[in-house]
Amino acid sequence: MFLWCVLVLVSLLSVATGTSAGVKARITQKGLEYAYSKSFSDIPDRMQIVNLGLPKSALRLVPGTGVMLSVGDAYISLRGNWRVKYSWIIKASGSFELAVSELAISTTIAVKSDVTGRPTVSVTKCEATVGSVKVRFHGGASWLYNLFDSFINKDLRNALQKQICPLVTASIAEMNKTLKTLNVLAKVDQYAELEYSMVESPVISNAMIDLGLKGEFFNIGQHEEPPFSPRPFLLPSQDTNMLYIGVSAFSINSAGFVYHRAGALRLYITDGMIPSGSLNRLNTKTFGKFIPQIAKMSPGLMMKLLVETVKEPIITLEPNNMTVQASSKVTAYAIQPNSILSPLFVLKLEASVSAHIYVTGLKLAGHVTLNKIDMSLAESYVGPFQVKSLEDIFTTVVKDVIIPKVNAGVKEGYPLPAIGKMQLVKSQLQVLKDYLLIGTDVKFTG
Repeated sequence: MFLWCVLVLVSLLSVATGTSAGVKARITQKGLEYAYSKSFSDIPDRMQIVNLGLPKSALRLVPGTGVMLSVGDAYISLRGNWRVKYSWIIKASGSFELAVSELAISTTIAVKSDVTGRPTVSVTKCEATVGSVKVRFHGGASWLYNLFDSFINKDLRNALQKQICPLVTASIAEMNKTLKTLNVLAKVDQYAELEYSMVESPVISNAMIDLGLKGEFFNIGQHEEPPFSPRPFLLPSQDTNMLYIGVSAFSINSAGFVYHRAGALRLYITDGMIPSGSLNRLNTKTFGKFIPQIAKMSPGLMMKLLVETVKEPIITLEPNNMTVQASSKVTAYAIQPNSILSPLFVLKLEASVSAHIYVTGLKLAGHVTLNKIDMSLAESYVGPFQVKSLEDIFTTVVKDVIIPKVNAGVKEGYPLPAIGKMQLVKSQLQVLKDYLLIGTDVKFTG
């Protein structure tokens, strides 16, 4: 439930390092209201809630301790079934209506870390009072039980008041089983994982909780920091959604650093990868039309291209605009009859693409489109030639081969910070200066 989410986020405070956050999360008052209403929704299947009111209820952070949950003047009406069986002589069953009013609960929940660094929760203080309880029985011998309703109501009130705090304590302790499975590292794929540990203390106000998360990609098992740092950013003052998540340009750029360092941003391209309807083929006949030396030195051969980044791509975020600048080199080879690759030339290739980002499930995904490419000659093994003459061929290669490969990857998406059986509802995404802003409601199942 959402209360559990709040407890986990607060518990990660122990790993704060003072590093600027790459991702920020904000839980609004609307989210907190969902939290404590959700906390009272776990009713056994044999009973049905008819009416529930929490007119004076609050969930707030207690600095240095954890979370305080308080409820005042609450009321609940239930409908359920009763059954009595005594030996083989007495058997009776029916339904009942139960109304509890003037219910007050105050609970302080401590959040700490165990020896493994994982969070644990426990109740340090609990007080509960019940104003009145009224029950009405139907069916079976209900007429008899209803004659003594004043005595039954009094006993039920006393029993309920004694049981509330033990039930709350047991329910909070039960959360520890789930907390033991918490992992602040989210695996992305064979190359990368995302770290969402907290890096700064939460900022708590009367209306919201702001949390700073590391939000950084790393090579799996090799946590090397990139040669750039996150810039501080502030979430805008919005409170219409339960949860806001800000993803900085640093977080996205750390992904480019990781994939470049892992060698994942390199691709061999053969003629079979070029659309069959294209007139631009990867062979020395086609390239020989623009570079005659190739046709003379390597006649009638197929070609292969190796495209690889020379540094990590740079992602820039401006209002309503996300662009990626990729610096690559392209090595062109002639494939000899014995399959040996003979280098022909090396080009420097600068590509600019626009990205459209969206939220799908619990992931951030997207697709890119080509803006332009700029090419220059880095090295030639066939003598000088005009690079501009190859522009049409390499535009085809980038648009019809490289861009679809990139889109297949980013379509898979990257995990957003999430806890438990969490679902994002009515999510909206904005591209702002230096960060993405996701506004969403949440739903917890199970």
